Amino acid sequence: MTIEPDVIVVGAGLAGLVATRELVKAGRKVLVVDQENRNNLGGQAFWSLGGLFFVDSPEQRRIGVKDSFELAWQDWQGSAGFDREDEDFWGRQWAQAYVRFAATEKRQYLHELGLRVMPQVGWAERGGGLADGHGNSVPRFHLTWGTGPEVVRVFLEPVLEGEKRGLVEFAFRHQVDDIIVEDGRAVGVRGTVLESTDLERGKASSRTKVGEFELRAKAVIVSSGGIGHNHELIRKNWPTDRLGPAPKTMISGVPAHVDGRMIAISETAGANIVNRDRLWNYTEGINNWDPIWPDHAIRIIPGPSSMWFDATGKRLPSPNFPGFDTNGTMKAILATGHDYSWFVLTQSIIEKEFALSGSEQNPDITGKDLKLTVTGRLGKGAPGPVEAFKQHGVDFVVADNLQELVAGMNKLSRGPQISYDDLLRQIRARDQETRNAFSKDLQLMAISNARKVFTDKVSRVAKPHRILDPAHGPLIAVRLNILTRKTLGGVQTNLDSQVVRPDGEAFPGLYAAGEVAGFGGGGVHGYNALEGTFLGGCIFSGRAAGRALGKTL
Repeated sequence: MTIEPDVIVVGAGLAGLVATRELVKAGRKVLVVDQENRNNLGGQAFWSLGGLFFVDSPEQRRIGVKDSFELAWQDWQGSAGFDREDEDFWGRQWAQAYVRFAATEKRQYLHELGLRVMPQVGWAERGGGLADGHGNSVPRFHLTWGTGPEVVRVFLEPVLEGEKRGLVEFAFRHQVDDIIVEDGRAVGVRGTVLESTDLERGKASSRTKVGEFELRAKAVIVSSGGIGHNHELIRKNWPTDRLGPAPKTMISGVPAHVDGRMIAISETAGANIVNRDRLWNYTEGINNWDPIWPDHAIRIIPGPSSMWFDATGKRLPSPNFPGFDTNGTMKAILATGHDYSWFVLTQSIIEKEFALSGSEQNPDITGKDLKLTVTGRLGKGAPGPVEAFKQHGVDFVVADNLQELVAGMNKLSRGPQISYDDLLRQIRARDQETRNAFSKDLQLMAISNARKVFTDKVSRVAKPHRILDPAHGPLIAVRLNILTRKTLGGVQTNLDSQVVRPDGEAFPGLYAAGEVAGFGGGGVHGYNALEGTFLGGCIFSGRAAGRALGKTL
């Protein structure tokens, strides 16, 4: 190393970059250690859609949405369901601080860095049906113009400028195996030097050892991400009592380097690990026909109109509608004894309602191409990446009539065969309800409610129609798999992002930020996320760590 660092940051993802930027602003010297190469700066955030949770934003007000800190905090508490006195002690405080941040300075903080959001506001996790329960009462999902790469850029560029000034140095392909603790204080890290590689971003890299290292500093920040690609660890922590048995088939929504190693390493060093069983995986996963990493999966971010059936062909009960209650739907699916489900929809629905997670699946917005965005999103036909999955994806069935559709679904089945007669009966019953402007079908009522939001009506929610109406065809079925993604628990931290020991005392010299810390406090989300809160959690907790050390070192 050419610098003598004040702080070692373990992990060059978003939280690590945010912390490093704050330290550079304070004039501190930072050594950033990461097991991947330079091509992977920004980590998982680069692949994200760039969704951000704002409260009472100008974009909300412009479309007539009335939001407030009080309403958002009510929603957060109803979703989080904090119920653990010790494990939730800091998570609850982080949650209130984060919601206040989202309602006040967050947007301006990012705006001053050069980040912009799109004018429409999405309505994610619409909820479980009660005002004080899970879900967003109003749309709060603000999409970054430039998606994940832009979120990374606004923090990476100041860090790279710090590198030019001699305040930042990177140690790539350095895999941390231990946190060095002396006299109760974290003073550095040691580990394995991995063979160098020029692999493209996201590709699974080798773990071939070529050396060892030991590095020291006045403090260590762990910002290494969660366990999203470690299926063994996911199954070990799976909350069977709450959600049912862990799925036999899981596909990965994050690259292979998201392995969760630093959680156990931090625990060995003396950190308190909390809420291990709180996970945030998705039920709408599809296999990527053009994969980047092993088991590469994409999440469909659906509008509310597709009919949702379990593996046996039975319609999921209310309120398990697309985009409403992730964990509630997960429980309903796994209760059948199978680990997959089905969307049944029309061409009219897929054209307006299907969005795909991932920056690479949204080249128009990622590339800031306004013309392509307008024509692709509002023009005729499905967006190009969606159409590509429809044509090439192994989980898609397209047919001109229901008999052919059911035959195709049964070929893809990993479980029971679906009855054509039973599926026809359920779809016809739903179709009958579209004859009037009102309905007893709660999903159709929810669609009507959604279309009262201007942006939903124009660009997100299809006009209600009969699924079996040939004018809206062809028919489409999508096999939905369980997709691994986020870790909601982890290293417990106080409001300065300083790690907490099992006895409740602060751990001198050791800090944690981002997903490894449950996005703050060891579990800022509780049991459920409101979406658009993961990048924000990395930013908020990374900022706290960087600012705290910038002041105290």
